[in-house]
Amino acid sequence: MAEKDVPPRWDRKMQQRLARGEAAALGELYDRFASLVHGLAHRVLGDDKAADTLTREVFTHLWEHPETYDPKKGPLRTWVAGVTRRLAVERLRASETAALPEGGGSLAELERKVRRASVAARADYIVHSMPAPLRAALDMAYFQRRDYRQTATDLGVTEDEARRRLRLGLQLLSTAHDAGTPPEHGGAL
Repeated sequence: MAEKDVPPRWDRKMQQRLARGEAAALGELYDRFASLVHGLAHRVLGDDKAADTLTREVFTHLWEHPETYDPKKGPLRTWVAGVTRRLAVERLRASETAALPEGGGSLAELERKVRRASVAARADYIVHSMPAPLRAALDMAYFQRRDYRQTATDLGVTEDEARRRLRLGLQLLSTAHDAGTPPEHGGAL
């Protein structure tokens, strides 16, 4: 059990190197996570140029604040994704709030838009982080419109295994809505 609490060695070393100010560490971090950061930023902001800008801001933030990563709380990848999501949502809120008086939209509409973008970014992160066998099963079922029997045949696994992979993949995806998104404001049910 104790080994489960120990973060991966690379994550701990990277955090220590960033804290010491090693420029090469930032380069390695960028090489490993730039596509993740840019993809999440683009998913929330919906604009390539804004995603490019936010990607630079995220890595600047990681460089300037490596102490905010606690290896005991999870993998470095999760921390990087969380920082990206937080900064992207802040950017979206700020840009949409600035446009509110002109667009005539309401604050509630803005919050719904931010919540949808945040959930979508989290779902993207979950899909890209899940093990390849789960991702392959979901891809076949969703994009290729295969049922579990066809998925099992295509993957070369039993039908029970295909159902298990699909169920687990969908369970993971279902957490996208729950984690980190505030509940709808309004009347109680």
